[in-house]
Amino acid sequence: MAAIVEERQETIKEIVTDILEIDPDEVTETSLFKEEHDADSLRAIEILAALEKEFNVVIPQAQLSRMINLKGVYEVVSEAAGW
Repeated sequence: MAAIVEERQETIKEIVTDILEIDPDEVTETSLFKEEHDADSLRAIEILAALEKEFNVVIPQAQLSRMINLKGVYEVVSEAAGW
């Protein structure tokens, strides 16, 4: 079970770092996308769309306000996917 969680977290991290065009080493669970990584709202929507496609889930845009760091993104995706 832990391996699956780790794999999902790694996939989410890859998607986020790819879209934000940053090195995965620069991102921590709690580093803030907007403040620390210069993410704008367009990038946030790109991340949301990529996550929906990757995990075959629907994430309401209202959840974007929670998706401020990897921890938040993982929580939102896991709730949408019912993990």
